[in-house]
Amino acid sequence: MSRRAVLLDRDGTLIEEAGYLDRLERLVFYPYTVDAVRVLNRAGFAVVVVTNQAGVARGIVEESFVGEAHRHIAARLEAGGARIDAFYYCPHYSTGSVQPYARACDCRKPQPGLLRRAQEDLDLDLTRSFMVGDRWHDVQAGQAVGARSVLLRSGVGRFEEGSPPPDLVPDAVADTLMDAAAWILQNA
Repeated sequence: MSRRAVLLDRDGTLIEEAGYLDRLERLVFYPYTVDAVRVLNRAGFAVVVVTNQAGVARGIVEESFVGEAHRHIAARLEAGGARIDAFYYCPHYSTGSVQPYARACDCRKPQPGLLRRAQEDLDLDLTRSFMVGDRWHDVQAGQAVGARSVLLRSGVGRFEEGSPPPDLVPDAVADTLMDAAAWILQNA
């Protein structure tokens, strides 16, 4: 039987929003991040990061740094008894300046390509899963694959919440990742 998952956006969800994160010293965890991920791990969910990283296509961030940041996040979580099962990121942006990243793709959220890749690689049942993020495109990506969605007010979510796209309603709105984890456990 396929696994349930919680798919997490990275910036503004798992770590503080920093614009284009380009140095580890700018990577700041929310105080509840480790605990929230550990709670989801203990509940049996695969926890997967799915993140747009257009800074690569725009020449602001080296792709190698994206991997370095993800290794740093994984190590910090491991030190607290939590884990991310996999990281998926989209380095593309259609009007970017760095080839071959300057192109349209199916992996940039709200497109569901990253979620579908995680589904295939990790044997996930996306219809029994949850997508959590601080932007409407996170909600759209989750809904595109049949997952339930949680819009977070952290990051830019407090601003996004006031301007939803037409006909887009998340399954829940939560202040923090810990609040989203609590809602997920109650509604899984």
